Amino acid sequence: MDRFSQFAVCASLQAIADSGLKISSLNAAQIGVIVGSGVGGIKVLEDQQEIYLTCGPERCSPFMIPMMIANMAPALIAIHTGAKGPNFCTVTACAAGANAIGEAFRLIQQGYVQAVICGGTEAAITPLSITGFTAAKALSTCQDEPTRVSRPFDRDRSGFIMGEGAGILVLEELEHALRRKVRIYAEIVGYGLTCDAYHITRPTPDGEGAAGAMEKALKEAGLFPNQVSYINAHGTSTLINDVTETLAIKQALGQQAFQVAISSTKSMTGHLLGGSGGIEAIATALAVSTNQIPPTINLENPDLACDLDFVPHHSRTLEVEVALSNSFGFGGHNVSLALKKFKDK
Repeated sequence: MDRFSQFAVCASLQAIADSGLKISSLNAAQIGVIVGSGVGGIKVLEDQQEIYLTCGPERCSPFMIPMMIANMAPALIAIHTGAKGPNFCTVTACAAGANAIGEAFRLIQQGYVQAVICGGTEAAITPLSITGFTAAKALSTCQDEPTRVSRPFDRDRSGFIMGEGAGILVLEELEHALRRKVRIYAEIVGYGLTCDAYHITRPTPDGEGAAGAMEKALKEAGLFPNQVSYINAHGTSTLINDVTETLAIKQALGQQAFQVAISSTKSMTGHLLGGSGGIEAIATALAVSTNQIPPTINLENPDLACDLDFVPHHSRTLEVEVALSNSFGFGGHNVSLALKKFKDK
């Protein structure tokens, strides 16, 4: 197993344990797995390439391909848990984890399954991967004080810092969850997705695509901008993204944008690429559940173009009824998930 699959399986087992979901021959076909990854098993690819060049093709591992391909994360989760429902991998760069959660929401909404293990995973801190993102000028150029490098919405930001890991959720049909009498952190009530159709790495300067994803998520949920209390921003700490996301939030929410608490948890975790949507959806669900907003650390000198409330330095207690979780990826992929506080009727 490549590291990205190990992360996915471990996080899935934790999520299943937390949910109390039991998978058996009676319900296995009703449990799906959808997990996104941006690059899959790049470490295995690098290692096997080195073996190929130094030792010859006969020394390469027969496990190279199944370790490397991105769909192996959900496949291995199914193998370890016995879930036999729909199973696939979303590969939409940094929106992959959020797309996985959204597609899980759709499967449950349309009655295909009772529950889905979903989220994102990534393990791309490798020499070749770092080289590629550096050449693309996406990573921070700061050489000092590494704990302060990730500084979304700050005027001194110079790019993102990469993180690794997985964020996995158990999504479940509401009545099924109620019958099991399990803890419900939040309800996913909307899934908006668009494409910029503009550039391979840059978002549209006016943030139109990102705004459209937020608008669609709210429309599906039957919610209005003035009901949104919190947004977990994509907030990568890159020069272009943070400005365009600020514009997108203003476009989607209008004047309400200035009343909403917004934070980038990437300031603390780094950017997990395809794994980011999973851990950020978890952070958003916890904000809805606990009324505790995570902060944007390292935001010491706000960019004048990023003039919204980005919750600097410290967490904040705030009643959260509705929240959005944003994820945007290279290629112009935009996803926004709408979450709502669950209130048992």
